[in-house]
Formats: sequence, C-alpha cells, structure tokens
Amino acid sequence: MKRGEKSVPKAKAPKAAAARKKKGKAAAAELPSRFYGSPLPGVKPEELSGTLVVIEGTDGSGRSTQISLLTEWLESEGFAVQTMGLRRSYLVGEDIDGLLAENTVTRMTLALMYSTDFFDQLERRILPALRSGLIVLADRYIFTLIARAAVRGIGRDYLHGIYETSLRPDLTFWLNVRPEIAFDREFKKSQTISYWESGRDMSLSNDLFQSFIRYQSMIKREFEYLSKRHGFIEMDGESSVADVNRILRTRIASHLGIRSTHYTPSHALTHLWR
Repeated sequence: MKRGEKSVPKAKAPKAAAARKKKGKAAAAELPSRFYGSPLPGVKPEELSGTLVVIEGTDGSGRSTQISLLTEWLESEGFAVQTMGLRRSYLVGEDIDGLLAENTVTRMTLALMYSTDFFDQLERRILPALRSGLIVLADRYIFTLIARAAVRGIGRDYLHGIYETSLRPDLTFWLNVRPEIAFDREFKKSQTISYWESGRDMSLSNDLFQSFIRYQSMIKREFEYLSKRHGFIEMDGESSVADVNRILRTRIASHLGIRSTHYTPSHALTHLWR
C-alpha cells in the first residue's frame, strides 16, 4: 500500500452481503404462505397468479346473491372469473346430495365426504384457474366445513389438520347475519327449511324454528372463532344487497388495482338488487 492511501477493511463487504441476505430471508418469512400448511404435491405457489376471494356466512346470509353480482362486475372490468361452492365436485357432489336426501349419513362420514368434495375442486377447478390468472369466487370455503363439523363434535384440531394443505384465500369476507333474519330469508325464498340447515340431525329441538335458531347460533359462534384465527373481513350481512355489494367491490377493487367501482346490474340480475 502506498503512502497516503487508506486501508479498507476487507471483512465488511462479506458481512454486509450476509446481513442483506439474512434481512431478505426474514422479510420473505414474514409473508403469509399461499397454503395453510405444506402445498399439495406438484403445486408451485409462484405459479398461482390468480386471486382467490371467499364469501362466507351462514344459510340466509346472502352469499350466493353477492357471488352472482360480483361475477358480473368483475367480468365487466375485463377479468375472467371461476366460481366454486359446496357439493360441486364431479367426483362426489351427487353422492353427498344422495346421502343428505336420505338423512342417514354419520357425522364423520359427512365431514370426510365434504373434504373430498373440496379437495377435488381445489385440484381440478381452483388451482387450474389460478394458474391461468383468473379470479376465483368461492361461495363458502373450508371454514363452513370446519364450523359444521365442529358443532357436531368433531375436534377443531383434527379438522384443521384435514385442511392444512388447502389454499389460503387472498380475501375472506364473512357476511354476519342474526339467525332470526336468516330464518326469515330462507323461508321466504323456498317456503321451507331443510333438515340440515336447521340441524335436525342434532336433536336440538322438536320445534323447527327453535332448532334452526340454535343450530345457526352455534355455527355463528364457530365463525366468530374462525374469524379471529384467520382474519376474516366481517361485514353486516343484514344491510341491503346494494350496500353490501358496494363495500365488497371497494375492498376487492383495492386488492386488484381496479380504479372504478361503479356498477349497475344487468337486466338479468336486477331482481337481486334490492
């Protein structure tokens, strides 16, 4: 080294690089995993460029109405949309319908059949759509399946273990509705209340109304627990369809980078806009 030159400690550069690398790993570790547990075999999270939006809620909360409206709005904004829901699997969907119609299935069998229905849709419908960059709108998700099984005495830890390889939604909305309001909506829609929606298999009450209220109240408490655990976006499901839809559009638009949230339903869906 010549006179007048300053020496530069050689050890600092490797340390700085190591520090940056460590910081980068720490930042990556803070990001939520795309799956709740280990990804399904052969699935690379970085390939899933689409967005999964879940609308949860009890029977009569207005989920299906909002899914229809959101689908039309997103498609008008140029997005391709795929939907999913319960008992829509080609593998076991019809089998579950048959078991429910007979009212003879055991609680554990029903829970496992529903999980089979979900994972078949995850593999054949949700993941292919997300790989193609689509928006997936889920009319219920694993949370309803966990809630229904939990109130029937199946352990929460066991249920979360079943679904630990399921995909973590980008947005999960919970339409919170009182059971009394849900009953009025369901009865008005079909003039009847189903055996399973009222929890008649659990022998909660001989009175149909009281059985529905008690069962849906139990489900609601499970949603409160799941909301805290998984960070649901809770919404007042008793507001008008238009008000709920406006808030949903605002939150989804913010996530997707959509500038305008203006939407007027088409003639085919105006009957839902009340």
